[in-house]
Amino acid sequence: MASSVIKQLPNMLTTLRLILAIPICLMILNEDYGSVIWIAFIAGLSDGVDGFLARKLNAVSRYGAIVDPISDKVLLVSVYVSFAIVGLLPWWVATVVVIRDLLIVCGALLYHWQFGRYEIAPSLWGKASTFVQITFALILLTDQVYPFLTPQSFQVGMWSLIVMAFISGGHYFYVWSKKALN
Repeated sequence: MASSVIKQLPNMLTTLRLILAIPICLMILNEDYGSVIWIAFIAGLSDGVDGFLARKLNAVSRYGAIVDPISDKVLLVSVYVSFAIVGLLPWWVATVVVIRDLLIVCGALLYHWQFGRYEIAPSLWGKASTFVQITFALILLTDQVYPFLTPQSFQVGMWSLIVMAFISGGHYFYVWSKKALN
């Protein structure tokens, strides 16, 4: 019994990250950065821990494979839209994040409907883009409590986010197109 509960830990962390999107966004919208930074850090950390535990506990599941990227997308898209609403980021940056994730989700659904089931496996570029999104979000939140970002470092972070969004989105498009043509 205890073993089956422990094996559910990765899925619980993934689900928790999905649920945490609501209070995180509400705190950003209320500009309660001192509180949100810790919850956002826990959510960001859970992104790596859930996958590590799933592999370590031999608890990789279809649920986790589907809900993990959905949790990432829901959390990150809602955080970046919240950043734009309160003026921490330009709207066009949030739009790039939203469009990238919408294209990935729509591409995955289209592939599934046209060609059948496929294994959901994030690419190295997708993981890198998610890492940059999480890191930049945490840096931006931290800067609201403990200002340290120079305008130049903000620009570097923002453009790193944009470049990774285009590279990873393009890579997913390439991979799915190649699979569809075979």
